[in-house]
Amino acid sequence: MYRFLLTPRWWGINVFAVLAIPVCLFMGSWQLSRFETRVDSHREQQTQADDARAAASAPLRELLPVSTETSGRQATATGRYDAGHQLLVPDRDLDERKGFYVLTLLRTDAGKALPVVRGWLPGDAGASADAAKVPAPPSGEVTVTGALQSSESPTSKGVHSSGGLPQGQIGVISAASLVNLVPYGVYDAWITLREAPAPLTAVPPAAPPNSGLDLKAFQNLGYTGEWFVFAGFVAFMWFRLLRREAEAARDLALGITPEDPNGPKPDGPDDAPQKRSPAEAA
Repeated sequence: MYRFLLTPRWWGINVFAVLAIPVCLFMGSWQLSRFETRVDSHREQQTQADDARAAASAPLRELLPVSTETSGRQATATGRYDAGHQLLVPDRDLDERKGFYVLTLLRTDAGKALPVVRGWLPGDAGASADAAKVPAPPSGEVTVTGALQSSESPTSKGVHSSGGLPQGQIGVISAASLVNLVPYGVYDAWITLREAPAPLTAVPPAAPPNSGLDLKAFQNLGYTGEWFVFAGFVAFMWFRLLRREAEAARDLALGITPEDPNGPKPDGPDDAPQKRSPAEAA
């Protein structure tokens, strides 16, 4: 009854199923391994972030360039605040409240300036009343300590990248944005002070870039399910075709043939000869 499996048609079906199912299972396993790798990387980066927050402060030069290991570390730097180039960073939320950062450049002895977020204030950076609440930076040489952060990008969470900001404001905290506003070099990093002067509120450090479970991780998990479903679908369709072919072969062996839609039809009531009236016969 299963001799039909040796026909060329079924050879093609069997070869396709034998190749497709392992390929689908392999691709599903590979996507699952990618998801697990991203989860492990996320856990490792979380551990590094916790270690960085618990580590003792270190000089800025020892922590540059910023990496996943040094992001969030307490860095110290000595220099003088450039009060003439103090900037406000609008549209930054803290504890679900609208406000802005106060950013001041600290000119170090190395010649470059370190962007320092001295704190956060509620309100609108464009409102004169709110901007007037910003305290002036300390004068003279100071030593600051704060969490080291990597430069932001236009796609970073919370940044104001639409442009068109008024003078005295900046949307993205990065060396690329600041170098066009000041006549000296800027470190490709910034810090947020551990202790902010009143009435400012200290800004907590952000997580290192690419350290969370992003959309790609869940895409890998979704692709895993899709590939396994494809493998099951191929197996289901092969079994269904096999069952249908086996039933047809069994019926043929019993002498039961499928009705030919183009063959002659049995006589029915419509095919019976009709009687003619005497007038029609004449």
